[in-house]
Amino acid sequence: MPEGHSVHRIALQFERDFVGHTAAISSPQGRFAEGASEIDGLRMLSSHAIGKQMFLEFENDKWLRIHLGLYGAWDFFGIVSPITDESDARGSMGAPRLRRALRMAESESAKSTDLETFPPEPVGQVRVRLLTDESVADLRGPTACEVIDSAQVAVAIDKLGPDPAEDASRASEDRFVKRVRTKPTPIGLLLMDQSVIAGIGNVYRAELLFRARLNPHTPGRNVSVKRLRAIWQDWVYLLDIGIRTGMMLTMDDLSPADEAKARRSRADRYWVYKREGLPCRVCGTNILLEEMGSRKLYWCPKDQKTPRTTVAS
Repeated sequence: MPEGHSVHRIALQFERDFVGHTAAISSPQGRFAEGASEIDGLRMLSSHAIGKQMFLEFENDKWLRIHLGLYGAWDFFGIVSPITDESDARGSMGAPRLRRALRMAESESAKSTDLETFPPEPVGQVRVRLLTDESVADLRGPTACEVIDSAQVAVAIDKLGPDPAEDASRASEDRFVKRVRTKPTPIGLLLMDQSVIAGIGNVYRAELLFRARLNPHTPGRNVSVKRLRAIWQDWVYLLDIGIRTGMMLTMDDLSPADEAKARRSRADRYWVYKREGLPCRVCGTNILLEEMGSRKLYWCPKDQKTPRTTVAS
């Protein structure tokens, strides 16, 4: 499932290449024909991501809400402005604009640097196609895809926890801390609860908990305020890296050679994720794999400790 950094990068792609343009909207698959007709021919005004959800604003108070879920993905064709870690994700264009194809879901992969025809024919089950004079975006397999108005957008966002890429203020941090501290639910479940904090998925959950050296079974109310603030700040830090680079790179202070290795291979990017049965990179204890909240959980039973007592601060 795409995590928060991927959805923010998709929103940035729309911000770069679609906002300000009139779009022809269609549903090649046919399942979104009615919704497509509501926004066809309208100008896109803005693009926003909150956690794992994206909101594309059009004229006439029309919004397209998308949740990719487990299988959703966007394909971009034509003019696809690069988003690179060498530039400010919301500022400089970075490299020159390219006519290419790009798949954006959990990670990005350029499929072609030159298109023979534009726009290309839809391939497979395309739920919705957004087409401008220079760019096209095809959506496949989302969990949610609907046209709503600004009042419904506000309701949807109000159900979500804070997202530091949208608002990294102290108020958002306090909101996260308060929500966790009132619950007896294990912190490993709370970090995946999008009403508690938005954008964290299975990879970031495992890595954040390891970096905090915290047992995932610890009740939220037993985690100190200080530790929760540290987790929030670490999420701010890791999410920024993910948005800038397009990768969930969670290991710090890597040598140039190790960083290059991590960029080439996912297996070299993480402390514990998908390393079950392998020795912990810190203590050598075998990493455990179990199920928590119907998702796979990876953690080190030695380094990730349970606080001894309930802490008030």
